[in-house]
Amino acid sequence: MDSLTDRLKALSSAEDFFAFFAVPFDERVVQVNRLHILKRFYQYLHKSEGLSGLGEIEMFKRYRELLAQAYEDFVQSTPAREKVFKVFQDADGTQHVQLASLRDSLADRRIQRAA
Repeated sequence: MDSLTDRLKALSSAEDFFAFFAVPFDERVVQVNRLHILKRFYQYLHKSEGLSGLGEIEMFKRYRELLAQAYEDFVQSTPAREKVFKVFQDADGTQHVQLASLRDSLADRRIQRAA
């Protein structure tokens, strides 16, 4: 019989995880947030203590709870607020460009066009 870990390795999409753990979901939420949900699920797994000491059934139940919790984070919030990925963590998802850098870039383009 395959272990839970072996069965998880065979899953390839967010929908596969939801089906495997029988977690109900809204397709629209998953379509927009699939990577965020799976990343948050991964984060919850790594923060969760005592998983290695659980039996297969208890571990399945705990994984299911954590996946449902990760999903709910994005039902109730947005990727920008949850900041799962670095782009959202850095300066609230905005990029800062120095004005001098823009001027230099414009000057370089003018020189290239003239040549």
